[in-house]
Formats: sequence, structure tokens, C-alpha cells
Amino acid sequence: MEIKIDKIIRSRRRTLALQITPDARLIVRAPKRASLDYIKKTVFKKRLWIKEKQKIMQKRCQDIVVREFKEGEEFLYLGNQYRLSVVEGARPLSFDDGFKLSDIYRNKAKELFADWYKKKAFEKISERVQWYAALFGLSHKSIKITDAQKRWGSCSVEDKLCFSWRLIMAPLGVIDYVVVHELAHLKVKNHSKKFWTQVEVMMPDYKQHLKWLKNNDHLLSF
Repeated sequence: MEIKIDKIIRSRRRTLALQITPDARLIVRAPKRASLDYIKKTVFKKRLWIKEKQKIMQKRCQDIVVREFKEGEEFLYLGNQYRLSVVEGARPLSFDDGFKLSDIYRNKAKELFADWYKKKAFEKISERVQWYAALFGLSHKSIKITDAQKRWGSCSVEDKLCFSWRLIMAPLGVIDYVVVHELAHLKVKNHSKKFWTQVEVMMPDYKQHLKWLKNNDHLLSF
């Protein structure tokens, strides 16, 4: 079984690492002195793992929905799918156990949905940050909602918190995990063992939410 290496990136790193990109390409990160023969042998040894990961990534690509904003299309909100109805006149976009989009504004549907998600994300994430911060006696400087597509949250050295608005599509437990993750950085600025211990203290079942995010992050696209 021959494995295609799409790209080799050499640097001053000491070990060889294999990366499967979202479009299922194989990237090899290698030390500058690593021979091509050594790289190929390592890739061959990991061939089963590589093929399995590539299948997963290919499946993810198939699951990504191209939005058309048409009647009956479904949109994620807090982990649940809600149907879209295109209606005459009325408000540009509303939500009541389902989305209602005015036919007059269909050409602005993507912008309307993004604005609605951003507003809800700020409301819900701010609420969860305040709840967990009060529970564990933590203090932060500010909360900002970003347009990041994969970086779900961050905590600056100045204790400013940032969260992607796309998180509002995920289940509440997953949102809480990202909130707890960033709040834990108020105490530990790195991802050391001490940090993950802090996360577990704040959310004992965090691993199941982290697993959901790793397996389903491709669904939080728009």
C-alpha cells in the first residue's frame, strides 16, 4: 500500500510528525536532517493510521453543507437542527422553534444569519462566562466575539477572552467546555498537565465535550 506524501515541511524540530489536513492531504513535518528514505519508512509504518484519518476527513468534507437558504433547509443552533421557512414580507429573519426568512431578503440571507448567530453567541457565551467565573471566583477583562473558523476561544495575557460566534451552533455542553477552557487559562496560561487538571476541576466531564468538538467541528461552518 503506497501512501502519497503531499508535502514535506522541514524545520529545526527534533521529531517527525504526520498531519492529515481537512481536505485529507498528508503533510509530513520533519527535522532538517531527516532523510527521504527515513520519512517514507515512517509513513509506511503509519499507513493504516493515515488511511483511517484520511477516510474521516473525506467523510467530513461530504458532510459540509453548501447553504442555499431555501425552504426546508436546516440550520444548527445550540446543537439542534431547525428548519428554515421562507415567508412573504414580515421581518428579515426571526426564530421561533425554527427560522423564518423573508423572501424579500433572501439575497441577504447569509449576512442576516451571521448577524443573528453573532448576537445570540454574545448573549449566551457572556452568560456562561459570568456563571463559571462567579462559581470559581475568576476575573477577566472583557469578552469579544470573533469570526474565527477553527479557533473556538482564546485568552490573552491581559485576561481578555475571545470566542468564535460559530460556537453557538454547538450543544450547550460544548460551549461550556470552551468557556471553561479559556477561564482555566486565567490561572494557567499554557496547556500543561496543571492546566488540564484545572479544567477537570471546573468540568469533570470535559473530555466528552472535547471529543464532540473534535469529531464535529466541521459542522460548525457557515
